[in-house]
Amino acid sequence: MEATVSLTILALIGLVMLKLSLNILQPRQWALQQALTDAYVTYERAYAERVPFQTLTSAGSPWPAYPATSSSQVELGRLPGGVAVTGTVLRTRMPDANNYPLDGGTGTTASNPASMKVWKVQSVLTYSIGGRAYAKSRTVIRSQ
Repeated sequence: MEATVSLTILALIGLVMLKLSLNILQPRQWALQQALTDAYVTYERAYAERVPFQTLTSAGSPWPAYPATSSSQVELGRLPGGVAVTGTVLRTRMPDANNYPLDGGTGTTASNPASMKVWKVQSVLTYSIGGRAYAKSRTVIRSQ
């Protein structure tokens, strides 16, 4: 009888310890997923900064002119155990109001004497963790 009671108590202590260890791992998973998504939006920002300006403003640009958007499914990374974290990237670009009408703005030679072309390039990453939807965005201002 004493052995049965002792084993039951040890089993209960073991279950409590297992539950506590799982509670400790949950914030680590969250931090790891945040690191993955932060790394991906950093990549998006770097990509927006390095694309040649002619490619950025062309018809085949990865960032179409607003209100059009391009959407693509991406793998943000993998968690321990090979679990893939995926998301959707929405991209668009908006012209500055001071651009010439040819470049999407309403500027004139008086308001834009240097003929500057300025575009706001935006990437929005949406992803889901634990049934909740999240979004992160990065905006880059490009000019020529």
